[in-house]
Amino acid sequence: MSVTIIAIAEQRNGEIKKTSFETIRKARGVADELGGTLKALIIGNAVNDAAKKLGKYGAENVIAVNNEKLAHYSTTGYTKVVAEVVKKENAQMIFLSATAFGKDLAPCVAARVDGAVAADCTELNVDGGDIIATRPVYAGKALVDVKVEAPVKIYTLRPNVFPAGDPDESGSEANVEEVTVEISDDDLKSKVTEITETSKGKLDVTEADIIVSGGRGLKSPDNFYLIEELAEVLGAAVGASRAVVDAGWRPHDEQVGQTGKTVSPVLYIAVGISGAVQHLAGMSSSKYIVAINKDNDAPIFQVADYGIVGDALEIVPVLKEELKKNLGK
Repeated sequence: MSVTIIAIAEQRNGEIKKTSFETIRKARGVADELGGTLKALIIGNAVNDAAKKLGKYGAENVIAVNNEKLAHYSTTGYTKVVAEVVKKENAQMIFLSATAFGKDLAPCVAARVDGAVAADCTELNVDGGDIIATRPVYAGKALVDVKVEAPVKIYTLRPNVFPAGDPDESGSEANVEEVTVEISDDDLKSKVTEITETSKGKLDVTEADIIVSGGRGLKSPDNFYLIEELAEVLGAAVGASRAVVDAGWRPHDEQVGQTGKTVSPVLYIAVGISGAVQHLAGMSSSKYIVAINKDNDAPIFQVADYGIVGDALEIVPVLKEELKKNLGK
């Protein structure tokens, strides 16, 4: 029996999230190995133009569900749409990213379509007609291989683990099929009535090309302004180690590591971070890694492309000023 896979693309204000390109690319590979069919699904309002971009990542066919009531994410509204599309397409597998969006949506869809979820997968391997998914357990201290046996198998993929690669510029735009799903007010258990941006302009570490992360080597939360200022000069996102987040210095959405967010930027600058294995697991795939630490035996230097041994409180201000000169800021 031919397998049909639905890969769900996450969008915000008509812009597709980078993690969705990763999901599409991996789903394309799995579909090819299984000899199955891949269709992408995008939900929102006026998302047809965004949907066409998915073709360059392997989704030749995209289902677009447009409804002004779905302009903002709604758990119950999106769940209804996905469930109806899955049943209409007789899909046996669903792929989506393990972002806040995917973590919320996946179990709700599973309950509607007689499915089960393998969450936060870091590896997917095709074994005959089955998929063996690898995912972390016990706060990232171990990995387990699982096989989903429910009629509908749902996989959420950890961001920045499965590379999206470059878009295939020789490929054509996706064929977009617009599907209507009736959404009533009763389908929306909650509604977005107002959006207030409390962190306007703040970059998400999972989306950023440059990240500057700080650790306990900064000695105090009051010194984290050094990380923020360096990040501002570079146009970078601010990250943090688990120790810093656990101490309450920084919010959890900045945590990089196995129990935080996995990142894969072009440049990762680790300031005052020793490099525990859990942190390295979340950022070691960065293209270039720069480490600043006063301990020349810190594990972070084993994965760094460039290292500076010294007190971060003395080095970062000098580095910031030199970068401002070279960048003309």
